[in-house]
Amino acid sequence: MIGTIRKHTGWLWAVIITATIISFIYWGAGQNRAGSGGGRNNLGMVYGKKISRDMYVKAKRDFYLFFFFRTGNWPDNSTQITKEQLEQGVYERILLLEKAAQLGVHVSADAVATAASERLQSLGRGQVVTLDALVNQVLVRQGLNDVDFENYIRDDLMIEELERTASLPGGLITPQEATDAYKLDNEEVIAQAVFFHATNYLGQVKTTPEIVAQFYTNFQAEYRLPDRVQVNYVVFPASNYLAQARADWAQTNKNFKDVVENNLRREGADYDGAKTPEEARTKIAAELTKQKALMFASTNANEFAAAVFKLDPVKAENLTAVASEKEFKDKGLLVHQTGPFDQKTGPEEVDVSGNFTKTAFALSADSPISEPVVDGDAIYILSLARTLPSTIPPLADIRTRVTQDYQDRQSTLLAQTAGAAFYPTLTNQLAAGKSFDAACLKAGYQPETLPALAMSTPSLPGLEDAATLGQIKQAAFTFGVGKTSAFEPTSTGGFILRVQSQVPLDQKKLAGDLPEFTQNLRRSRQNEAFSEWLQAEFGQNVQMPK
Repeated sequence: MIGTIRKHTGWLWAVIITATIISFIYWGAGQNRAGSGGGRNNLGMVYGKKISRDMYVKAKRDFYLFFFFRTGNWPDNSTQITKEQLEQGVYERILLLEKAAQLGVHVSADAVATAASERLQSLGRGQVVTLDALVNQVLVRQGLNDVDFENYIRDDLMIEELERTASLPGGLITPQEATDAYKLDNEEVIAQAVFFHATNYLGQVKTTPEIVAQFYTNFQAEYRLPDRVQVNYVVFPASNYLAQARADWAQTNKNFKDVVENNLRREGADYDGAKTPEEARTKIAAELTKQKALMFASTNANEFAAAVFKLDPVKAENLTAVASEKEFKDKGLLVHQTGPFDQKTGPEEVDVSGNFTKTAFALSADSPISEPVVDGDAIYILSLARTLPSTIPPLADIRTRVTQDYQDRQSTLLAQTAGAAFYPTLTNQLAAGKSFDAACLKAGYQPETLPALAMSTPSLPGLEDAATLGQIKQAAFTFGVGKTSAFEPTSTGGFILRVQSQVPLDQKKLAGDLPEFTQNLRRSRQNEAFSEWLQAEFGQNVQMPK
């Protein structure tokens, strides 16, 4: 778990924490979950000795802070981690700290003070956030204190030292290894394919009311609607505060440039796919500005939420009532409503991810209004409109959908049957000396020449829904030049692919790309080496309670 999170460290934690410090003033006190051992007597074993409650509690507090400083959320309030993953992360932390102690890894008080100071200096709107502010406005609400923060900094530095040691084998890459890996990723092939599209077989599908009714009966469970909710919401988009964010950063322009440079050094010049350091700086600056705008959005969201929760009794209608007040109406604040949605798909009307949906399903008659919730590039406050229990709609209500599903299923089966039947004919024709084109055309199928394809190719124009890029790559790089794949079924039919030739690698491009490629490869392999070491060490030396 820790290895996985480290691969995706949130480098903008400083700005996120700043927004959190401000927003927590209203957003309410978190429960003291970080210090809990769950009341269990048996906490498992590590390296053959019992895990004490003190070890467990300290590791759990450490992990809460570790997660918070990298994501901007506490594990209990995040959709990025499950309870099982949280527990796994705590025990990984116990293992790593015990291993560091065995190896005598030591971190000086000066190193701890420097690391803590650097993090605090990264907080704030161009100014230092004091330790007291961090503790009193954020940590104390989760049952944590300044000692926990100091322990976390020290432990994290020890784990980072341990990680550097464990990942050393991954950094040993010879020039030839890097060159071979580059070629494997970037050498291109030219391939032809013949696709069997289900849509070409729709005309052969016979549909009657009786057939559709039988199909509905056979697959009725697939049409069950899960539990759904419908909510009203107000939104505070970060985009509304970008100008304010730019002006705020402009007041501390030197500091802003320093923050950008610090993040550039930490993430590298290839941040978010950037081709040059300047492009990376631009992307980092844009992200910092967006996060600053989100901070201003949180301030406004909290003001609105405070007004909503002042009304007594608490009712879902209070959201609309406050939004219609002149103070907020003049600011252009509107109440929107979603259609019914389930936990898996979320609402169609708004581009959100897990936090919005998780919050919506936590609403109830007793708690019909949410506190502000961050989702994507905006902050939302929700109120419950209605709940809809799971049900299977009658055929009459979904006949069009059922009919389409039947036709799609049958036409796909027809396409796959045709593709599978053509494959032996094709191989016989190729063995007889015919070209791929000629064999396909003779059978009435139109072959297509695909754009040059490499393992690193991110997308393939014109592929659309005929197959996934992964399926095409699998066929192209499994069979090799001059070889023909078997018929590969897909969700919309299938295809047969033949690799015609290999494109010579551009040696100048290879020479120019290789240094950066080697650096990224080394970083990736070091992450893999640490994750593999951690997994093996955990499996052999940790016994979690059942």
